[in-house]
Amino acid sequence: MELRQLKTFHTLASTLNFSRAAEAQNYVPSTITMQMKALEDELGVKLVDRMGKKVALTDAGRSFLAYVDHILSDLEEAQHAVKQTGEMTGTLTISADDTLCTYRIPAVLKRFRLRYPGVRLMFRPLSEPNLKQSLREGSADIIFVLDEIKGEAGLCGEKVLDETFYLLVAPEHRLASQTALTVEDFNGETFLLTEQGCSYRMFFERSLSQKAMGSITELEFNSAEAIKQCAKMGMGIAILPEMAVAAEVNRGELIPLPWDLTAVSFATQMFWHEEKWISPAIDAFINLTRETFSNHLPDCGE
Repeated sequence: MELRQLKTFHTLASTLNFSRAAEAQNYVPSTITMQMKALEDELGVKLVDRMGKKVALTDAGRSFLAYVDHILSDLEEAQHAVKQTGEMTGTLTISADDTLCTYRIPAVLKRFRLRYPGVRLMFRPLSEPNLKQSLREGSADIIFVLDEIKGEAGLCGEKVLDETFYLLVAPEHRLASQTALTVEDFNGETFLLTEQGCSYRMFFERSLSQKAMGSITELEFNSAEAIKQCAKMGMGIAILPEMAVAAEVNRGELIPLPWDLTAVSFATQMFWHEEKWISPAIDAFINLTRETFSNHLPDCGE
């Protein structure tokens, strides 16, 4: 059912004449006939009785007209409101994991709210394993993930920022003064890690096992902030992105260990479903994200 068909029906119901309805809509009479036939076929009822050039509404037509009146009235009011305010409207749902919720996304959310106050912005934090599924299920419009740079079937996305990771300890930790480390240096140590399924945790554990690391103790957290605070208290070795610890490193509260974590490139990435209609609000958020991090952004698809 198309809006133009509703407008045609409304005009025909007002004029009760195919020729006058065609003239009012700037159509030829045959176009009015085709649109009415398509509308009646879709509804499965006759809306008008044809008597030459004149028409009369059926009972179904009179009932339908009341709803069409409301639809067109609401549309006119909506168009007037938008033209009067120039304000974008709609609802937008954004999701990201705990780390990005804390250290990357707030800057974009703040700018978006200031620029587009008419858009209802909903933010739903999710664990990393559930983020991409939320796009596929339609419960999120845009997600941000901290992951290896790779394509994802069915999703469109791009890199927002490259991210650097560190192994970190408190200044008094026995490894804090080391200028070089081997796998054996980690034997018996406690590692403060994110939850199972986190991409950079899995990469780190793979890299250690490949180098035949001995036994370690793992403490698992669902918050980067909790890991950071425990590391500052000397409870173990943390693996965290630079964005989460830059201030603490600058103040000397955490010491980066000389351990290479650059074998895989990690980045903050933005994704949306490739088959989803890109509404004005979604398009505006994507572009504002690019603008916010414009000094670092690649072209889409890189």
